[in-house]
Parts: sequence; structure tokens; C-alpha cells
Amino acid sequence: MLAADPAASIAAIAAKAGVDRRTVYRRFASREELLAAIYEARYDAVEQAVANARLRAAPVAVALHRYVEEIIGVNRTWPVELGRLRADEAIRRRRDALIGELDDFLRRATEEGLLRADLPLAWASSLLPQLMHLASQELAELSAAQAADVVVDSFLHGLGPR
Repeated sequence: MLAADPAASIAAIAAKAGVDRRTVYRRFASREELLAAIYEARYDAVEQAVANARLRAAPVAVALHRYVEEIIGVNRTWPVELGRLRADEAIRRRRDALIGELDDFLRRATEEGLLRADLPLAWASSLLPQLMHLASQELAELSAAQAADVVVDSFLHGLGPR
């Protein structure tokens, strides 16, 4: 609901969840506290996805597909407006750590020849999350695994003919 309407009221959220707004307020003292809990849960899921992908240990192609599939699943489960995530200092630190881990993985992918060495790492680091975000929304008819197939193929091979 918050993905569709970031300004949704606690009363509207409670109604959509089938509970009274007092039930929501017993758990969350304010709308900001509810949003913080949502963002925290999303980042917990992202961190678990990174751990499951085994970016440091699994073969690069396997880790890439696992990572993309899991993040698409997270994006679909927690479709919140990401700009607000960057405003929270604790979440920003967690995000920066995850970006560092992904950048290390992309360096490894480049060293192993899966990515072009003549392109800046920052390009790949920016492009992959954008592709996953698009796939989460635009490929809704596909499973997360099928959407990951499209993302990984597009990321590694582009859109031109082979």
C-alpha cells in the first residue's frame, strides 16, 4: 500500500490490513516508527539475499543469478519508495556496506572475465540494481527466477543480437 501511496495514513493502512488503527498504534507509536520498521525489514531481507547468494564463495555466474533472483523477490515483497531509505543514517550505513560487497563481487566478475574490464566498475554497480528494479515491476508475469534469467542475460550480454 505504501508503494502505491507513500502518504497513506495509519488508518488506511490498518483498514487494508483488516485491523483497527489502535492495533497498529499499539505496535508502532507513530507513522515514522512504522516506516522505520518496514525499511528495517526490507534491509534484513536484502542482507539475507546477499548472504544466500554467497557472493564471495560461489562461482560468479551462480552467485550473480542467486543474487538477482533473491533481490527481485525482495523488491516484490517490499516495494517501498527507496529514497526515504537513504535518509536514515543506520539504513544508509547498511546500504553502503552492501554496495561495497556488491562492488567487490563485480570486481571478481571482471577479473574472471564475465564483465568487460574496459568499462568503469561504477557503471556495472549502477546498472545491475536498475535492471533488478525494472524486472521487479515490468516482468511481474514471470517468477523471480525467470525474471533473473532476463536480467542476468541482459546484464552480461546486452540487448543486441548474438
